Amino acid sequence: MSGKGDLAKLDVGVLTADQQEKLRQFKIKTRINNEKYLGSHPEVEVLIGDFLRDVLLKRPADIRDFAADHFTNPDLHVLIGSKMEGNME
Repeated sequence: MSGKGDLAKLDVGVLTADQQEKLRQFKIKTRINNEKYLGSHPEVEVLIGDFLRDVLLKRPADIRDFAADHFTNPDLHVLIGSKMEGNME
């Protein structure tokens, strides 16, 4: 299995001009689609912001366990919903 260091060895110059243009268009289209999705789902920003705030305040020793507990909280949707309503006021 290749490591992260292998990514640095990628040479975009090996792509043909047509492949480079297709890659550029793909990146643009992906970025636009991501922006549209995030724009239509403001709860994602609240969800991530809430998680980061908790991480920085609590500084858990095991971030993976903390994240698992955070995102599997059965009341998470209620918490995020109330924060969304608070942002709208």
